Amino acid sequence: MGDIHTIVGKREMAPMNAHRSFAARADIETILAGLGAARIDVPVLQPADPFLDMAGEELRRRIFVTQSETGEALCLRPEFTIPVCMAHLAAQSGPARHGYVGTVFRQRRAGGSEFLQAGIEDIGAADTLDADARSVADAATMIGRLGVPEGAVETVLGDQTVFDAVLAALGLPAGWRLALAHAFGSDAALAATLDRLSRPAPMPEMPAAIADPARAGDRAALEAAIAGEMRAASLPEAGGRAATDIAGRLLAKVEAAQHLPDPARLDALRAFLAISAPLAAAPDALAQWQSDAGVDISDAVAALAARTDALAARGRDPQATTYRASFGRRLDYYTGLVFEMRSTGGDVLAGGGRYDRLLPLLGAEAPTPGVGFSVWLDRVARAAGGVS
Repeated sequence: MGDIHTIVGKREMAPMNAHRSFAARADIETILAGLGAARIDVPVLQPADPFLDMAGEELRRRIFVTQSETGEALCLRPEFTIPVCMAHLAAQSGPARHGYVGTVFRQRRAGGSEFLQAGIEDIGAADTLDADARSVADAATMIGRLGVPEGAVETVLGDQTVFDAVLAALGLPAGWRLALAHAFGSDAALAATLDRLSRPAPMPEMPAAIADPARAGDRAALEAAIAGEMRAASLPEAGGRAATDIAGRLLAKVEAAQHLPDPARLDALRAFLAISAPLAAAPDALAQWQSDAGVDISDAVAALAARTDALAARGRDPQATTYRASFGRRLDYYTGLVFEMRSTGGDVLAGGGRYDRLLPLLGAEAPTPGVGFSVWLDRVARAAGGVS
């Protein structure tokens, strides 16, 4: 067994500020191969637009952006999921399990801005329940083989589809649902959004030519009116100010202003977000919530129960995993299962989830499911007690 940087150095040099004395319990490439993942390498320098468009504000504000001599926006690789998916599409291959290990570059609240990650992206698997369960199980296996005792790791799981089903079942306005979806994954942001939605929203000030179609919800007429106003003011449709984009944001504001706060629905949403239970008990807790709220999310509850069974079939104890209704990961491409594994000291050692909309957004011609996880090797080193 060698130092972690010797192991990773087979393909890519490790950052100078990494944990040099972490003696790896197993060769990471051997771990990946044992989990059925073929090693893939992607360039450190990446086109910036996919990350800026699809990763979400939490990542966008932390990446390191530069520009090519031709004016193309580039960035240092801030994560692996997007570039691995792009490489998968470029290869025009069928279902595949891609394993990786290398340096990522992004600002963190604690720790250096370049650090090592390893992980697996499972792309195209038709049995999504089993693929979800396998991703959670593989993340736990990798952490364990790198020396972190199972009893020193806590797993928390959430589900974007359950959250979306709750918002739809409560009949919340589209603008509210969009605001809450952007806040999902941050307890503070959710609390602030709910507080804002509990107060009447002001009607935006608009010229009469725009106000009439906006209040009527006539999007085509609104876009035409906005485009006319922009031409009259000699404003270019660029930089996020296209008439279609402005119309969408304006309609959301008008809709929010036309809907008075409904305390009962907001209280029901708060009760849902407060649900935290062992995964084994989560389907019953959600069933009780839907009964109390007088809504139907039975399909989402059944899907969570099926995923719970799939995890058990992969050797993960549902009683030892925590389901939190408010738990999400602050990347916009997640669509379903999301999870994190944390040390008892509070460090996030691994995180991942399902991202079925990402590959179509990147150019896949047909719906292509995907799920994966990343392991933070510097934090694993700390949790394993291998840092000098």
